[in-house]
Amino acid sequence: MALMEITYFSDSLDMEQKMTVLLPETRQTDIPVLYLLHGMGGSHSSWLRKSIIERLIKDLNLALVMPSTDLAYYTNTTYGMNYFDAIALELPEKIHQYFSQLSTKKQKNFICGFSMGGYGALKIGLKTDKFGYIASLSGAFDIKNETLNAMKDENYWQGIFGDLDPFEELVNVAKTKKNQPQIYAWCGKQDFLFKANEQMMAKLEAFNYPLTFEITEGSHEWYYWDKYLENVLSWLPVNYTPEERLS
Repeated sequence: MALMEITYFSDSLDMEQKMTVLLPETRQTDIPVLYLLHGMGGSHSSWLRKSIIERLIKDLNLALVMPSTDLAYYTNTTYGMNYFDAIALELPEKIHQYFSQLSTKKQKNFICGFSMGGYGALKIGLKTDKFGYIASLSGAFDIKNETLNAMKDENYWQGIFGDLDPFEELVNVAKTKKNQPQIYAWCGKQDFLFKANEQMMAKLEAFNYPLTFEITEGSHEWYYWDKYLENVLSWLPVNYTPEERLS
C-alpha cells in the first residue's frame, strides 16, 4: 500500500485541510474507494493510529480516504464553517482530480464512520447520491443523549446544529430518498448510543432500506470498531487480483 498525508486547500472552508490516503499498488483502474470518517476528538490520522485498517485491507483492491472534520459533526455549522460541503461535495471531486485511477461510480464509492463519523457517514450517504454503500459503527445520531450531551456544553451543540434535530433530519432525508444505498450498521448493547442506533435502524427498516444491522455485546471503544470493521470490509463488494499487483 502507498500511504500519503495530503494538505490541500478547501474552498468550502476557505482554509487548508489534511487527509490521509492509502492506495493499493496495482495497475488496475476503476479502483473502489472507501471514505473513513473519524469520531469526536479525532482527525485524519485516527483510523491509522488506532485501528488495524492497514492490515485488514492489504489484500484488497481498495483505496482509503480519511479526511478530518475537526469537531464539526460533518455539518455546515451555524457559525459559517461548511464542513458538510467540504467533505460530502468538495472532497470526492478533489480525490478524483488527484487520483484518476479511482472509481467515480456510485457502486464503487463507499463511506463508513464510527461514533460522530457514523452519523457523518449516514448523513453524507443519504444527502448525496455519491455512495452506493454506507456503514456506521456506534453512530452518534442523537445529540440529546445524556452522555453525549455532557461531553460539550450547550453553546457547542447550538453552534453546530442550531435548533435542528439531527436525528429527525436524517429520518426525513431517508424517508424521501429515491435511490436507496446499501446500509450496514453495528452497535453494542452496552454502548451508551445503543438506543438511538436501534431507533434509527428501525426507521430505515420501515422505509424498506437494504439494511444489515448487527447487534452484539460491546461498548463504545476501538476494540469493537476494529472487530466489526472486518465485517464491513467483508460486506463491501471489493476483491483483489494478485497478478496485477505492482512488483
